[in-house]
Amino acid sequence: MVRRLKERFEKKFDDEIRFFKGMMQGPKTVGAIAPTSSITARRMASVANPHSGLPVLELGPGTGVITKAILERGVKPKDLVSIEYSEDFYEHLVQAFPGVNFVHGDAFDLKKTLGERADQKFDCVISAVPLLNFPMADRIALLETLLDHIPPGRPVMQISYGPVSPILAKPSSYHIQHYDFVVRNIPPAQLWVYRRN
Repeated sequence: MVRRLKERFEKKFDDEIRFFKGMMQGPKTVGAIAPTSSITARRMASVANPHSGLPVLELGPGTGVITKAILERGVKPKDLVSIEYSEDFYEHLVQAFPGVNFVHGDAFDLKKTLGERADQKFDCVISAVPLLNFPMADRIALLETLLDHIPPGRPVMQISYGPVSPILAKPSSYHIQHYDFVVRNIPPAQLWVYRRN
């Protein structure tokens, strides 16, 4: 029991050190002051349908908290494609989650990053990309590209730490839904869902 607690503490400490190192590397890597809580991760993963026959696309897995929640939701590792910008996070994730399709690349250049999967349809997108660190035009362009990769009506789930949607409304292209406000996260997290009819 003591050994298990010690291992759990050491893993959490390693993840937090890795997270803070990533935070120092620049705006494309980290958008929060602490790793996403497991409660927030489960709420985000709840939109995935493991029985859809389509893979799930994850953006910005970081230390892997959301990745773990997606897998616990019932998505098989082979059915999860996860794009990570930070090389340090990427190398850690490949070791920590065997079988998941991790891609080291830029979510804002999805066609290049996905490579041979560039035309792949996904069940949904679960994103922890720090959108508030980027210009609004880039955020909108990313969202519209993501919506092109999922069936109409399926969600793009986005975490953010601002009081309003990190992407402006564009009713002619997509709809915005405030999904949840998770107080048990540092800082408290807003979850947003974007869909096409």
